[in-house]
Amino acid sequence: MKKPMQQPLPLKTWGGARKGAGRKRRSARRNVPHRARKRFRRAAIHVAVRLRHEVWNLRTHRCFRALRRAFAGGCARFGFRLVHFSVQGNHVHMIVEAPDAETLGCAMKGLEVRVARRLNRVMNRRGPVFADRYHAHILRTPSEAARAVSYVLENFRVHGERGQWAVPSGIDPFCSTAWMEHAPPLTLPPAGWMLLDGLAMAANRRSDARPENPACLVRASPPAAQRQPSISDSDRVT
Repeated sequence: MKKPMQQPLPLKTWGGARKGAGRKRRSARRNVPHRARKRFRRAAIHVAVRLRHEVWNLRTHRCFRALRRAFAGGCARFGFRLVHFSVQGNHVHMIVEAPDAETLGCAMKGLEVRVARRLNRVMNRRGPVFADRYHAHILRTPSEAARAVSYVLENFRVHGERGQWAVPSGIDPFCSTAWMEHAPPLTLPPAGWMLLDGLAMAANRRSDARPENPACLVRASPPAAQRQPSISDSDRVT
């Protein structure tokens, strides 16, 4: 008896998992993955949000005034606390406290809605303002929290060093340190262990290496000459 022969089975040559499959990215920057957020309980988080390229420079008087009003209305919601912020040309860094991931999501959604509405009103436009989901990194150790706070409040100087352009001395007028005496308040003092005792512990460990800006680790009022400096529309970030 003749041995049966396997007949060819035609298969589709498209679809499936393969290199280069899927929708192509529109920009070179990698977006925040659409995965479930990590769960936590009573944590300090470093949050960053990036805006679309057609949105005006945030470091101008009109846009920053809109952000201040949004921060004043959304700095304390559902147990969420906005502790520090730093506004750059097309993104914002924040140090926040939240009791859990669900509260962080609800508070950030409300804050982003406030920011989008006020910026669209300033620009006389409609449509999305944010380029991507917010990035959230949980601060798990005092040293990590100290580095994150210093990075956020000195972010303008960090970008200046990377771009090799001159950075004015003193406190950045677009960070929370310069607006501690603002009414209504734009930020709240920390309430959790990490940003209170944890930062003090990190400061004691680094007592031999004094930070350039002591206000990065301690929420102290800046000198009267440095409070709420004047801001002009000519301030731009390259």
